[in-house]
Amino acid sequence: MKIGQFYESNQIHFGLIEEDSLIPIDFRGDVIDFIKCEEPPERRGEPIRLDHVDWAPPITSPSKIIAIGLNYKDHAAESKGKVPETPLVFAKFPNSLLGHQGEIVWDANVTRKVDFEAELAVIMGKAIRNCSAEKALDAVFGYCCANDVSARDLQFGDGQWVRGKSLDTFCPLGPWIVTADELPDAGSLDIRCWLNGKLMQDSSTSLMIFEVSALVSFLSRHFTLLPGDIILTGTPAGVGVFREPSVYMKHGDTVVVEIEKIGRLENTCRTT
Repeated sequence: MKIGQFYESNQIHFGLIEEDSLIPIDFRGDVIDFIKCEEPPERRGEPIRLDHVDWAPPITSPSKIIAIGLNYKDHAAESKGKVPETPLVFAKFPNSLLGHQGEIVWDANVTRKVDFEAELAVIMGKAIRNCSAEKALDAVFGYCCANDVSARDLQFGDGQWVRGKSLDTFCPLGPWIVTADELPDAGSLDIRCWLNGKLMQDSSTSLMIFEVSALVSFLSRHFTLLPGDIILTGTPAGVGVFREPSVYMKHGDTVVVEIEKIGRLENTCRTT
């Protein structure tokens, strides 16, 4: 199943994605309520063509967005960083969430080095604590594409990453969630990123240092994971900051993240 959220009359609604259409469904509540719902909601209204949908982030109110740094072997190598012995964990704030086709916006007086990071996002479906790796995937609701947009001058200037990762609109997510029953194995998916049509990242989730089950288990040993929590699992090689010369996003750019069997997340950039 693929589920997404969309705007209609300034309110967020739910839909099922089938082929080239979104089918509105009769459901009241947020995605966390939907995850907990035992009965499938009924359809309502007419299908909406996907290219006519006003997309919202597939989740808008997670208790937390947890991100993992240096989790691809090729990315660790390009950054000349040491391969971590345990997952490198940081956070992004929920205000950073943005839907498919939304604008990534930043103030040029705040940052001038805005980078892209294609990532597989994991959406939790159950509350878990101290979960084993063997049972971790049972608690996953689904997966979607993410772009861990990063203000590199803030990230590296601060010496820690939260501010540079959490500016408004700096976590595009979508275009929808593919539920885990439809994608039981996310461990070998092609993951790519294009900037203005140029392929910048081209890798596979098989190159993760810590796979999804290991990440979920590790995180659950340190804090409770709740339904709707988002885990960004790291980015592969090809980000802008480590290119020669460096490449940063600018006003008018289009950035696309595509993950095999999930979808294609596209956003434009605007400076103020």
